[in-house]
Amino acid sequence: MVEYAPYPDATQPAVNSERYFRTSQLAPSQPFVEAPVTLSEITGPLFPREGVSPDEADLTGGGKALGQLMILAGQVRDEDARPLPGVLVEAWQANASGKYRHPVDGRDAPLDPNFVGGGRAVTDSEGRYRFLTIKPGAYPVPNSGNWWRPPHIHLSIYGYAFMSRMITQMYFPGDPLNEIDSIFMSVPDAGARSRLVAVPDTSVGLHEHALGYGFDIVLRGRDQTPMEDGGPAA
Repeated sequence: MVEYAPYPDATQPAVNSERYFRTSQLAPSQPFVEAPVTLSEITGPLFPREGVSPDEADLTGGGKALGQLMILAGQVRDEDARPLPGVLVEAWQANASGKYRHPVDGRDAPLDPNFVGGGRAVTDSEGRYRFLTIKPGAYPVPNSGNWWRPPHIHLSIYGYAFMSRMITQMYFPGDPLNEIDSIFMSVPDAGARSRLVAVPDTSVGLHEHALGYGFDIVLRGRDQTPMEDGGPAA
């Protein structure tokens, strides 16, 4: 098997980051143990592509969710800029009030009954995905000294088997909370951080209906999108 190339320096967040206090509590204290990867881990178990409905890419309840409607679309590529078809992309996020549709989020903020909170899409023959959603709100991190997370969308990317999952977060351009966010700033390299920021794209949006943002995901190589590597997420 061909070994994976190492990440370029400072392009990936550290598992234990001084900027993100929770990592000191939750990050492993010992080095990772790398289990051998055999053909069975690479090729299975597989998820059924036909089990993912196009309707799952709509997080808005048919456009009824409160907040700024937006379309998030992009292409999933490998290190040689080749599009990757048949990749499962999952998205989950807070609603316009900055509240997750999850029992763990006990903050006193309103839930939107029409906002689903998460969705799935399978990339097409050109490696492209598309979600209809709303721009999420910012929210405070408990017991953090009034640290507020900027609006962001979590993305999970599966290859052709469950062992190939990678997770990242997408941010919005120009948000003043980005530069003081401990998770965003845990990626030391400024160029790598820029690959976590979506690009406004009018061709992606819907005329007088929804904003458009483009966010391409590169899974390997020097232009790889920074990924979470076993550390906690918020």
